[in-house]
Amino acid sequence: MVSPDSPQKQVRFLTLSGHKKLLTPQPRLTTEFFSVLDAQMIPTGCIPEACTPVGAAKYGRPIGLDEKIKVDLIVIGSVAVDPASGARLGKVHDTQLVDDIPVEKLQVHDMPADIVCTPTQVIFTNTTIPKPQGIYWEKLSSEKLGQIRVLRELKARIEQETGTNLPLQCKRDGR
Repeated sequence: MVSPDSPQKQVRFLTLSGHKKLLTPQPRLTTEFFSVLDAQMIPTGCIPEACTPVGAAKYGRPIGLDEKIKVDLIVIGSVAVDPASGARLGKVHDTQLVDDIPVEKLQVHDMPADIVCTPTQVIFTNTTIPKPQGIYWEKLSSEKLGQIRVLRELKARIEQETGTNLPLQCKRDGR
């Protein structure tokens, strides 16, 4: 799985050029969940186009929540990464490696980095920070849920199957 962000375009290109299947999130997750691109189904010479968001929509096959996919590797961008602990902030370049991301400030939904790749180096972090174990509904606002159709569908499905309401984040001002 490779994020659709511009800095990961070369990773998407190398994945498809290596005749591997590429899983990439649908833009803003507003339609389906992911798109699967298979290099064998992309016309010769069109791989560069397929690596763009428009090309992923053109050449990819949308998949929803019910499709079972085995993911071998997840590639995501970052603003900063602590190569010693694997702690990461958001969407890394060599100048974005820092040694002072306070691990104690990370939240349960924050994803640590196992491997950091910059233009000049590959760093194995040997992180001990736990990885998220699912969707933390209590951390999700109703506004964010309203923006992401696939999360609304998943929440409704879980609630229907379990007969329970999944709590969302309460607004800080009490409303």
